Amino acid sequence: MSDEPAELNLGVLLFLPYRAMEARVLAALTASGRDDITLAQARIFQRIGSRGTRLTDLAQQAQVTKQTAGFLVDQLERAGYVTRRADPTDARARLVCITEEGMAATREAAAVVRQVEREWANHLGPERLAQLRAALVSLREITDPFRDDPGEETHDGAAPFSPESTGPSSATNPTSVRLRRSSAPSTSRRIH
Repeated sequence: MSDEPAELNLGVLLFLPYRAMEARVLAALTASGRDDITLAQARIFQRIGSRGTRLTDLAQQAQVTKQTAGFLVDQLERAGYVTRRADPTDARARLVCITEEGMAATREAAAVVRQVEREWANHLGPERLAQLRAALVSLREITDPFRDDPGEETHDGAAPFSPESTGPSSATNPTSVRLRRSSAPSTSRRIH
């Protein structure tokens, strides 16, 4: 038996920086007075599209039950971050939509993400950071179940409470958020 520690697998190595960024975002939101946001709520909220998203889509993308997603959305709604409204394309369905308070939290989160990415760039250097981003974008081709959605559109801006950057367009900004359109005009945030 070898005395050398086991090498961490790539999944863990990918998760650790994400978790660190996620923790920084939540800590900053808490420090700014938004201490009512939990990690579980944030993981649901970051999947809400710019025109709203059905609860069933949120549950599917977050890989939780509809009941769990509903409970988390109820909490976010009571805190004023989201609201529910009728789906204009289906009177039976409701959309979960981001409120102005939710958008304010999104802007705070985006600022933290940009700061963390600057720190990573300083640590790795611009060339290694560009190589890392290119490798991860390539890996996404075989790991993102929503990547090939034909109704996909680009939405510039940070996903709510999530570690993503903002920028001018997907053509010039590889970190712009990708959305997927359901059969309704509402959009759902892609899993990142």
